[in-house]
Amino acid sequence: MYRGAEYVVDFLPKIKIEIVVADQTVEPAIEAIIKAARTGKIGDGKIFVMPVEQVVRIRTGESNEAAI
Repeated sequence: MYRGAEYVVDFLPKIKIEIVVADQTVEPAIEAIIKAARTGKIGDGKIFVMPVEQVVRIRTGESNEAAI
């Protein structure tokens, strides 16, 4: 209720997924996400592609490609 008028607020549930993939699998990963997530309606989401400068697996000390 706001200023005498009743409003229905329909919030869309959100989920955030963060994945790190090797350079050669970026495009297939994007295609798979789009195929699984696209409904054609508002709220389908966005995909952001960003470089990852370095990856280190703490347990083993492996780095970069070996840590992915």
